[in-house]
Amino acid sequence: MATLSRQAAEREQVSAPAFARLPVLAIAAVTGAVLLAVSGRFGYFGDELYFLATGRHHLAWGYADNPWLLPVLARALDTVLPGSVIGLRLLPMLLTCAGVVLAALIAREFGGGHRAQVLTAGAYALSFQLLASGHVLATSTVDPFCWVLVSWLVARWVRTGSDRLLLVAGVVTAIAMQGKFLIAFFWLALAVAALLVGPRWLLTRPALWAGGVLTVLVTAPTLWWQSRNDWPYLLMQEVVAEQNQRLLGGPPMMLPLAVLAAGLLPGVFLVCHGVFALLRAEPLRPFRLFGVAILVVTLVFLVTASRFYYLAGLFAVAFAASAVMIERGATARWWRWVPTVPVFALSIPLMVYLALPVRPASAFSGIDIVDFVSSGSYGWPRLADTAAAAYHDLPREQRARTAVMGDSYWQASALDVYGRERGLPGAYGPERGYWYLGPPGAETTQVLYVGGDQDWLRRHFGDVRRVATVTLGSGIDADAAVANRDVPVWLCTSPAAPWPELWARMHRP
Repeated sequence: MATLSRQAAEREQVSAPAFARLPVLAIAAVTGAVLLAVSGRFGYFGDELYFLATGRHHLAWGYADNPWLLPVLARALDTVLPGSVIGLRLLPMLLTCAGVVLAALIAREFGGGHRAQVLTAGAYALSFQLLASGHVLATSTVDPFCWVLVSWLVARWVRTGSDRLLLVAGVVTAIAMQGKFLIAFFWLALAVAALLVGPRWLLTRPALWAGGVLTVLVTAPTLWWQSRNDWPYLLMQEVVAEQNQRLLGGPPMMLPLAVLAAGLLPGVFLVCHGVFALLRAEPLRPFRLFGVAILVVTLVFLVTASRFYYLAGLFAVAFAASAVMIERGATARWWRWVPTVPVFALSIPLMVYLALPVRPASAFSGIDIVDFVSSGSYGWPRLADTAAAAYHDLPREQRARTAVMGDSYWQASALDVYGRERGLPGAYGPERGYWYLGPPGAETTQVLYVGGDQDWLRRHFGDVRRVATVTLGSGIDADAAVANRDVPVWLCTSPAAPWPELWARMHRP
């Protein structure tokens, strides 16, 4: 074993180019500085509120739409820096900066020198999806980072043959599975790719299987929770498919959107060229399994009608492959201008403008892919203020029999996070993870319901009347797409059935 380790180390010394430390770390530092500068804009994003609310008040081994990792991370960050939006976003900022460095290190494993590593780091930092997700604590931030880290470990294993890397990859996978289950598809794709194009001996390594066993053991509590609750995570996939069809045009649009999410210029060119290079370029033959894995994962996500950004964890590998071949002079004349300093320099303000919340709320365009995070981060305290005022307007004797609900899981989360300090009781909700927390108590005779549609509410309550409306002030343009503009607050009385039965009727995945 010692001989094998020594041979691996010697092989590394011979074949590994020098790490372009200064420029790569500089790109990571600038990325972090930009993310930190905008991290306090508007407030918590809806998903961040969800993780905060479940982390503070509803810790469990699993939830309808995610395992337990993100709520635990949100609670930990909130404990260290209570109530700080910037504090919550330090982790995604650090993960994005680390992703920049890891992407460059993947290029190094592929044989890329100084230029290839810098190109890869720059492309990663200017990816629309990766930069935007670096602004918020979300599964779409943690999961791609884990994919990039596993990709680097596997690429390094291909080059050095050190099985310890596979064991570390197993540990990373076990952690990733507590945030989202998607990385299992990446490993499935790598296994298929190894069988088709090699190295087939990857599948014979005890360290790989030890990592798999560890992942199963760590994930067992979450799977147990899913089993006890009839596998709501599978139901969520149907919700994702429906939303994709309704909002983004369905599976045919997934691939174009994923390519655009790589970063317009230069990301679009590098990600496409990188996949081609992994599949065809002779210098990258030892790493061909990554090219096949990208195709397999993409096919699986197309068939399952998944979200386009699920592919973001593969961008780094494609960027690295492209950059290595560009460094070797394998650039067609018609797009030789793309991987140049002027193009990268022009892309910086464009990506910052499109991906990050640098515009005022009155300038939101209503285009989900551009303003989704910004508009979903605005107005939550005002929503809680309005609900609290309506609740305290009720006679004292009625409040003890009144439950507070949010129509969406974002609204329920905002009421849970901001409402308690305003005198509201814990919030309920019929959507996603909130429904699985259970119905109000049997003593509840009326509901203060935030958001939603009056006709839908009348199916469940004998009387529904509007008692307030969330207004966001004169600074918001009437056409601005803000999630919390003109949200109704309803007082719903006379439940149509006992709460256990009514709760089952109200469930919305």
